[in-house]
Amino acid sequence: MQLTSNRSKLVSNKKMNFWELIYLPAILNGMRITFSHLFRKKATIRYPEKTREFAEIYRGQHVLKRDDEGRERCTACGLCAVACPAEAITMVAEERKPGEEPLYREEKYASLYEINMLRCIFCGLCEEACPKEAIFLTKRIVASDYERDGFIFGKEKLLEPLDPDKRIDVSRRQTNAVIEFKKDKTKKHNR
Repeated sequence: MQLTSNRSKLVSNKKMNFWELIYLPAILNGMRITFSHLFRKKATIRYPEKTREFAEIYRGQHVLKRDDEGRERCTACGLCAVACPAEAITMVAEERKPGEEPLYREEKYASLYEINMLRCIFCGLCEEACPKEAIFLTKRIVASDYERDGFIFGKEKLLEPLDPDKRIDVSRRQTNAVIEFKKDKTKKHNR
């Protein structure tokens, strides 16, 4: 039979010796590697008694921030949902009614804000897209569970507490330029 291409390979038909036929050296070499791992330092830790240190850029569970007066910062503009590559964010916008000024910062607010944590890839694009600095990723770990229903986080799980002492510090997630900008109270955004 003649090949259509000129790429022919020379196949070696080398006969195996006795030790190669019984596979004993290969088995012993595999056992040597396995036993050498018994005396090395363990790579695992005993979580939750011990925890690993997280890097400064670690992105964990989301938080919806409040302003200094305890009002929600989110205006339901939808930029975080548009920026999310996993399409994990869902929101429904509503108009603020008279008397709800202490609850919401702007005329429009998110009546429904949900993040599907099973879809979220923790990329941080939502916090970069938010013009009101309403959403941030924290160092908190999203707890595991056996049921899928608990992984759709609504506003009740995402909003930070009203108590100023229990607020979540996100200053590490902000650049120096943003922190300097926020100090300027002449800007409408910072009032």
